[in-house]
Amino acid sequence: MDKILYLTLKKKWFDLISSGEKKIEYREIKPYWTKRLFDNGNSKKFDFIIFKNGYTKNSPKIKVEFLGITKNKMYEILLGGVLKE
Repeated sequence: MDKILYLTLKKKWFDLISSGEKKIEYREIKPYWTKRLFDNGNSKKFDFIIFKNGYTKNSPKIKVEFLGITKNKMYEILLGGVLKE
């Protein structure tokens, strides 16, 4: 069973990821994101990320390869190729 990280984005960022232009998604270093992205100090292993543009059930979605997470001034979620649903 695939491990999937679900993230919601604004249209501008959704479109840039969808086109393959944006290869890193940034999240603030806060307890909420630490809990979602890390387990005992190690980054969680996800197979894919599903990005959703909006909160309705019919909002557009894309599936992207998950390549890892690094920590600098923010959490950097490294993105691979966009996959077909």
